[in-house]
Amino acid sequence: MPKLKTRRAAAKRFRRSGSGKIMRRKAYKNHLLERKNQDRKRKLSKIATVHESDVENVELMMPYL
Repeated sequence: MPKLKTRRAAAKRFRRSGSGKIMRRKAYKNHLLERKNQDRKRKLSKIATVHESDVENVELMMPYL
């Protein structure tokens, strides 16, 4: 069986945690930051887990994750 390719866009966005969960960045932290307060920006900086309904799709995009 040939080797499977990883989707490079997904490889740049997702990581596996030590416990095996798939981690992602939060959205809305790229621009228009002046109007967002510090608490909101701090919470957006944290890493989040991928929702359980999306895990299967991410794993298909990254077979060796």
